[in-house]
Amino acid sequence: MTAYTVESPAKDAFNKLSTNLFAFGYQKIAKKAFFAMKPDDAHSLMIDFCRAAGHNKPLMWTLRQMLDYTDPILETTVMGVPFNNPFGLTAGLDKDCDLPTVLDAAGFGFETVGSTTSRPCPGNPRPWFHRLPQYHSMVVHAGLANDGSRTVIRRAEKAWTQCNEMRMSISLARTNDRLCGDLDEGIEDYCTSLRRAAGRTDIIEINVSCPNTMAGEPFTDDPRNLDRLFTALDGIDHPQPLLVKMPLNKTWPQMRDLLDVLADHKVRGVSLANLQKDRTGLDVPKDWQGGLSGLPCQGDSDELVAQVYREYGQRFVIAGIGGVFTAEDAYRKIRNGASIVQFVSSLMYLGPQNIAALKRGLAQLLRLDGFSSVAEAVGVDA
Repeated sequence: MTAYTVESPAKDAFNKLSTNLFAFGYQKIAKKAFFAMKPDDAHSLMIDFCRAAGHNKPLMWTLRQMLDYTDPILETTVMGVPFNNPFGLTAGLDKDCDLPTVLDAAGFGFETVGSTTSRPCPGNPRPWFHRLPQYHSMVVHAGLANDGSRTVIRRAEKAWTQCNEMRMSISLARTNDRLCGDLDEGIEDYCTSLRRAAGRTDIIEINVSCPNTMAGEPFTDDPRNLDRLFTALDGIDHPQPLLVKMPLNKTWPQMRDLLDVLADHKVRGVSLANLQKDRTGLDVPKDWQGGLSGLPCQGDSDELVAQVYREYGQRFVIAGIGGVFTAEDAYRKIRNGASIVQFVSSLMYLGPQNIAALKRGLAQLLRLDGFSSVAEAVGVDA
C-alpha cells in the first residue's frame, strides 16, 4: 500500500510545495485569465479543458502526485459508504459528468454530478452566471441545464467504475422546460431518473430545491407534495443511500415540517443547503437573476446544519454545503453536525489546489482538538 502523505516526510514536503505553487500560479495567471472572460465563457472553457485533460494519463498521474494529500484521520464511513476524506464537489458545476477523472486525481473524496433531469434540458436563457468577488460568490441562474439523466447517469456509472478512490454521487432534479406539467408529471420525472440511477453510483441526491426553474419549488412549498413525491420514490428499488437537497431560506417551522415528512420515508440524509435567495445587505444588481453561492450562504448554512443535527441527528446524516473556503469553515460545519462537506465556489476564487489545503488543514484541526477521526468531531458543538 502506498504510504499516506502525512507518514512520509518527503511526500509531505513535496505536497506542501506543489500546493503552494499551484496556488501562486492560479492567483497570478489562471484566475486573471478566467476573470477577464465573461463568467459563462470561463465556465465552458474550464469544463472543456478538464474534459480533455482527463484523457491525458501522464498529466493525471502528475496531478495526483502533486496535490493528493492523504491522511488516515480523514477517512470516514457515512451511510455505509467509505470515503478517503469528507470533501466533495457539490452539484451545479459538473452538470454533465465531465470532471470525475480530474477531481479524482486532485484528491476529492467524492463528487456530486448534476443535477440531471429525465429529459435533456437547455437551461435558462444566458447569462447563467455573474461574479460577486467582493462576497466570494456567484449569482447562479443556469436552470438545470444538462444532457438528460439517461446520458449523464451512464457517464457517472463509467466514472464510478473507473475512479481510483473518489466516490460518485448523482443529483436528480425535475426537468426545467416547457413540457413541465402538473405535480404528477413532476413526480414521474423524478421517478424516471431514479429508476435509471438505481445501482449505478455510490449515492443518489434528490434535489427538490433548485430556485431557478419554471415550475418553481412545489415539493418544498407544501409538505403534502413532498410526501407524495417520496411515497412514489419509496416504491423504486435502489441500493444507494438517498440524500435530499434542501432549500436554505425556510423558517425553522417550515423546515421541520419538511424534515418530518422525509423522516417517514426511505431517506438517509439531507444536503444543507441550496443557494442563498436572501440578498439583504448585499450589493447585487436587481436584474441579475438567480441564487447566490459561496460566502452569502455560510452563516445560514452553518446555523441550519446545527439546528437539524440537534433535532434530527439520530435520523439523518447531514452533508454541509455553503461557504467552505478554509479548513476552519469545513471544521465548523463538521462540529455543527455535518458528516461530509461539499463546496464549489472556492475552486473559482482560490483555485483547484484548495482541496489539498482543506484536507491538510482539517487533519491538523482534528489532531489539535484530540480527535482521531472525522466522525468523532461530528456534532460536538451542536
